[in-house]
Amino acid sequence: MESQMKSNESKMLQSQMPEGLELEITHHPLTMKSVVNLVIAMERLKGSRSESLLSTEFRNENLLSMMIDTIVEEQIVFERYSAPQKKYTRMSMQEYSVSDSEKRSLVRVPDSMELNAVMLQGGSECRKVNLSLSTYVHLESSINAQTVALGIRGTNFFLSCHKDGEEPTLHLEAVEDKEQLSSISSDSELVRFLFNKHITGINLCTLVSVPYSDWYISTAVEENKPVEMCLESAQRNTIFSLLPLKKTPRCEGEM
Repeated sequence: MESQMKSNESKMLQSQMPEGLELEITHHPLTMKSVVNLVIAMERLKGSRSESLLSTEFRNENLLSMMIDTIVEEQIVFERYSAPQKKYTRMSMQEYSVSDSEKRSLVRVPDSMELNAVMLQGGSECRKVNLSLSTYVHLESSINAQTVALGIRGTNFFLSCHKDGEEPTLHLEAVEDKEQLSSISSDSELVRFLFNKHITGINLCTLVSVPYSDWYISTAVEENKPVEMCLESAQRNTIFSLLPLKKTPRCEGEM
């Protein structure tokens, strides 16, 4: 009975094939993927009215090309949906005092959006930039690194890293609505505000751009030079000291 049904099925399918094209069915277990590929290929054959399909010149190479096209398209669709975008969610915020490995403070250059590394003298503490560091979590969070956003305490300015030319560069940007940084997708432009904090010692860390994972926030060897992004191999200081701030009066100009 089963053999007769398979024979009838073969005859029915063969009757739908273009002239000059034979269909051979082998009776062995088929995976679902194989069935889908076969159906797609058949629909293409049934829907085509090109001269090459109706001709007795249609060869095995033509059928193979169709099947390969089907497999390639199916693979592209699979890859598109198999890698969902990461989402970074803000969990907490802590204020820190920051200095580089030479114990220099970060100072905002007056009337500019630039930070310099400066050795401050006594009585100049109010020139020093402190950080409001927001921590984020995501599905692939690592115990070796913590994703953070680096705001300037008492302001709406945040550090960001994005390409301005051929290489990633460090920027100081005003963020009018800080709430938009509460949840950031990895395919969003806002990912430029995220850095990975890698612990290197007690209260010591490096700060690496999330979208440009080989680029570090750094200070120059020379005094009073801009804070910039660099590769690990550069002759610059990439290790920073972050110390939690105690409750202290804010300097004039801080919000």
